[in-house]
Amino acid sequence: MNRPVPAPSRSDVGQVRLTGRDITGLVLAGEMYAVPFDLLGAALGTQPGRTRAITARWRRAGLAATGRIGPGPGWVWLTRPGIRATGLSYPARPPGLARLAHTRAVLAVRLALQASEAFQAGQAWWRSERHIRSRAGRPGTGHVPDAEVWWPPVPASPYPDECWAIEAELTPKGTQRTAAIMTGLLTHTAPAVNARAARYDQVVYLCSPAALPTVRRAAATLPGTLAARLDVRGLPEGALL
Repeated sequence: MNRPVPAPSRSDVGQVRLTGRDITGLVLAGEMYAVPFDLLGAALGTQPGRTRAITARWRRAGLAATGRIGPGPGWVWLTRPGIRATGLSYPARPPGLARLAHTRAVLAVRLALQASEAFQAGQAWWRSERHIRSRAGRPGTGHVPDAEVWWPPVPASPYPDECWAIEAELTPKGTQRTAAIMTGLLTHTAPAVNARAARYDQVVYLCSPAALPTVRRAAATLPGTLAARLDVRGLPEGALL
């Protein structure tokens, strides 16, 4: 009697087979330091149960760690193997407790902008604070924005060839300090290879209700030529717990 020939074993047995959605989520977690489960679900288009299952797969594969490290939903962040797998070059460490609220707010801003018609039509892309810092060289070179939005010169873009600085403001810093940060961003020069005098065509502040009055007062102290390139808005839905 002929015995059935066993099927050859697959080379990826025991490994997690990553989908495009997995890659999107892992890269997002690496770029943003960490992400809360609810905003990760919003980014991936998944319900809470499915989001937990996805992050559990990442954790079992050693690519990410998860935990409840503050009020609200759990968080996920990349381990060293996760950083290597994504091709990023950032340190692998848990998010700082003091930065959780700010990290959440910046991520909510990112998701709101990426979902906008202008962002999609203009094929814009988000450059995270982590990326900016990793490319800035030595520390102490001035205030680093929470992110940059780059608009390539494509025909459908409403802001072709522009670069924006993004600031998420949760707590008031004082009028003078806020005005100084605004001025620094608005007068920050572009690299020598770029012909533009200023790096940022616009500086966009997205503020909590507590911070909004101070930011508006600071904006009112700027010269008109600078204030014309400053946009002050409220934070999008989901930015605050």
